[in-house]
Amino acid sequence: MTAQTKFFLIILTFISVFPALAQTDSLSKRQDSLNLAVLRDYELKIKDLAIQRANDSIKRIELEAKLSSMGTADRTKEKELQKQLEEITYRQQHQESRKKAKIDSLRQNTKGYPVIGMLMDTLFYIHAKTGAFTPLERAQNISRKIHLLYNNDFLRVDSIITIKSENTVDIVYGETIVMSITETDALWNNLTMDELANQNCLLIRTAIQQAKIENGFTKLLTRIGLVVLVLLILWFLIWTVGKVNIRLIAFVQKQKDRWFKSLSYRDYTFLTADQELQIVLFLLKIVHWLIIAMILYIAFPLVFSIFAFTRGWADSLVQLVWTPFKSMFISIWKYLPNLFSILAIYFVMKYFVRLVRYIFTEIDAEKLKISGFHADWAMPTYSIIKFLLYAFMFVLIFPYLPGSDSNIFKGVSVFLGILFSLGSSSAIANMVAGLVITYMRPFKIGDRIKLGEISGDVVEKTLLVTRLRTVKNEEITIPNSAILSGNTTNFSTYTKTEGLIIHTQVTIGYDIPWKEMHAALIDAALMTEMVLHEPAPFVLQTSLDDFYVSYQLNAYTREANKQAAVYSQLHQNIQDVCNSRGIEIMSPHYRGVRDGNSSTVPATFLAKDYNSPRFKVDIHSVEIK
Repeated sequence: MTAQTKFFLIILTFISVFPALAQTDSLSKRQDSLNLAVLRDYELKIKDLAIQRANDSIKRIELEAKLSSMGTADRTKEKELQKQLEEITYRQQHQESRKKAKIDSLRQNTKGYPVIGMLMDTLFYIHAKTGAFTPLERAQNISRKIHLLYNNDFLRVDSIITIKSENTVDIVYGETIVMSITETDALWNNLTMDELANQNCLLIRTAIQQAKIENGFTKLLTRIGLVVLVLLILWFLIWTVGKVNIRLIAFVQKQKDRWFKSLSYRDYTFLTADQELQIVLFLLKIVHWLIIAMILYIAFPLVFSIFAFTRGWADSLVQLVWTPFKSMFISIWKYLPNLFSILAIYFVMKYFVRLVRYIFTEIDAEKLKISGFHADWAMPTYSIIKFLLYAFMFVLIFPYLPGSDSNIFKGVSVFLGILFSLGSSSAIANMVAGLVITYMRPFKIGDRIKLGEISGDVVEKTLLVTRLRTVKNEEITIPNSAILSGNTTNFSTYTKTEGLIIHTQVTIGYDIPWKEMHAALIDAALMTEMVLHEPAPFVLQTSLDDFYVSYQLNAYTREANKQAAVYSQLHQNIQDVCNSRGIEIMSPHYRGVRDGNSSTVPATFLAKDYNSPRFKVDIHSVEIK
């Protein structure tokens, strides 16, 4: 580590300390304002009690004078005066009890302000105000006067004494009143005014004497030497840690071929050897800087504690680092009951979802049958119920989440909800359509269907889309909302039970008898491999047009997914049968002149002695007159 880096770390530490001190000062001012409001109310009550006590004292003197001048003859008058004296004594005792009770209540909520000595140590605290001076102003004023006494080269510590005045006990040095002890100050400390004055006077004397010794020239040189020694040790430790880290890195790199192997499972490699090496080097770097941070954290308080005026900095630095961790640990400890509640809710819901899944799996496998509930509804219904159960679980867990009652958490939740609702309207429409399609059951996985102009096999159904594979192995993705708004033709619904009827149309001239044509088409259908013999194929004559008759051949098959192959083979067989029977499949608007033209039937289906007919020409002679 270079000297610039060390200097930067030191400056960074001081920068982090000073904002905390500034924040503490602002908090102190706010706390002082709160204390003043409480103490102002107390001072008003004390004034009322003081007036009452003065009146009672005057009244006591008058009553005692009357009693002393009264003879022994008037016993009734004497008893009356004695009773009044007892009432005054009781009232004064009650007032003292009230003041002590008030002080006890204030002691729990009111902050005291420290009187700071020359070594930046706290000598004692000031809680009560005096006249126009607040507790904070009194503490600052007393601290300033103590520092003035310390800076007096001719100071005689024994001359700091206590003097009792009319309502206070003062700590003085010559003509300087260092502080005045009031009755309220004594009550705050559960002492008499004299006891508190003597105690504080001794503390001030001791603090000044100790500061004189601590700030002596010999002590100063010793402390400077200690600071230099600590800094040298700090530099040596950081240098040693750096050297050890460099050697450790070199050792790891040297052993990388022995220690690191690629982490893989089957054909997938999670981490290569080089990636593992980089992770280890990164961890070593983190450990290196953590050790340096720990050394600095220990060294800085040690350096600050050498000089008396910087000892407060050491405490601030320790508290600055420790307070966040302490608050974090305390928060975690307090959150443990909520965490256990969350875990209990989670595990109960987890095993309940497993039970629901088991039930719907049995329905899906058709082991458990419920009247009116189809097996293919089972898993989609399970997905819906699982979502609702987990949503309910989140509702139960939400109050236990840290910060769930904060305005920021609520604001973010509302923002995400609005964002989701505005940006996912089409997605929600597709999800709703997916649910409707699931319970409409227009098709299932593997069915051959037709959506508009698209035909194919269903390969996937989701809440958002349905995917089809066409006969050309094209995958087509269709939004569920488009499916719900259009017509769906399912070729596979009755295929396994009644069979799918495939049909094709042939147009034949009127010269072929319809019975012969029916027989030819039915024979062609029965010759097709994937056509069923039962139910038997049948022919419908759909129209009688000007030049031809339209014959529709209908045949049953159970191979709805192989319609292209069935139609292709069926058409081949129709051609073969018609050719073998001498039936010409002509263009619908063909008008054939057979004279001199060969048949359109392929030569392989014609007789061997077949000859093309000759042209028939009729010549009519015309007489010319």
